[in-house]
Amino acid sequence: MSFLSLRRWSAALAAAALTLSLAGCAGPQPSDYAREQPRLDLREYFNGTVDAYGVFTDRSGKVVKRFTVLMKCSWSGPAGQETGVLDEEFIYSDGTRDRRIWTLKRTGEGRYVGTAADVVGQALGEESGNAFRFGYTLRLPVDGKTYEVQFDDWMYLMDARVMLNKAVMSKFGIRLGEVTLSFVKR
Repeated sequence: MSFLSLRRWSAALAAAALTLSLAGCAGPQPSDYAREQPRLDLREYFNGTVDAYGVFTDRSGKVVKRFTVLMKCSWSGPAGQETGVLDEEFIYSDGTRDRRIWTLKRTGEGRYVGTAADVVGQALGEESGNAFRFGYTLRLPVDGKTYEVQFDDWMYLMDARVMLNKAVMSKFGIRLGEVTLSFVKR
């Protein structure tokens, strides 16, 4: 490879790296919603019983699964260091059932860390204004195999009872599909 070819290749590689790094920063952040109302307090909304209705769509937008969720939620602990338990019971349109129990810990103003049995490591969350962003890796069973997929989960409080949720599921940075949910607090 000639010196000139090496320089062109290096410049192209540097430009590609810069483009990818800027693209990673281009998405919305929780702070973008800081002035939005009504103001979300995760501890208040996810306290008591919450029903959810959702769909999973593949990359093409086709609905692959419909489901409902019954959530029983509670919080305990001293102010500023509360721990929440979100017990989720899923019922899918094909009759299958699943359960996930989240443990959320408030780690600071608007920040949370979450764990669940099928989550790899910790989920990191941040609330601001009417929005909550939750990022995590989930062990997802599909046809007898288990895959680790990433979720970029956004929730938006609409009023005291309704919150909308949109989560993008990806693997190796490739978008696999989306989960769309409507939460309704009883």
